[in-house]
Amino acid sequence: MTSTVYYVASSIDGFIADRDGRLDWLLEFGMEDFSPHYEAFLENVGVVVMGSTTYEFVLGEGLEAWPYDGRQTRVLTHRDLPVAVEGADIRFESGDVVDLHAEWVEAAAGRDVWIVGGGAIAAALADAGLLDVLDLTIMPVALGEGAPLLPLAGTRALEVQATTTYPSGAVGVTSRLT
Repeated sequence: MTSTVYYVASSIDGFIADRDGRLDWLLEFGMEDFSPHYEAFLENVGVVVMGSTTYEFVLGEGLEAWPYDGRQTRVLTHRDLPVAVEGADIRFESGDVVDLHAEWVEAAAGRDVWIVGGGAIAAALADAGLLDVLDLTIMPVALGEGAPLLPLAGTRALEVQATTTYPSGAVGVTSRLT
């Protein structure tokens, strides 16, 4: 069964990017600790959804290959953006995420829909009751300000399913939204 999952890392004070939209603070931790969890998660992803800011960040990383190869990527935007990755299945769309959600689930073909970024997309889905899982890694750093993790319009209850402590001091919390 398809779940819509917001798989994300945040600072301990709830930001997914710093005030300049950068992730340098996150990348300093290295990804070795998190690779097994990430790889297991990614195996069950059929569709990747991100906003234009996340898309531009990924393109700016100078990657040799699209990191979500073999999965359809939906980029939410009202702007013209470059498709700079040959052979990647990247589709640009605009509109209400609630209206687009059913298309993502269908395209996922029984696998999960991963909300990569940003927090506003995940919050809109959560507010509409369409976000199933928050798979959050809380990094041991405080940013003070930046892009919020999940700017909800109202209160949402979460049921913790699992926790993981990493050698870096990060804590993973997987929760189902109720």
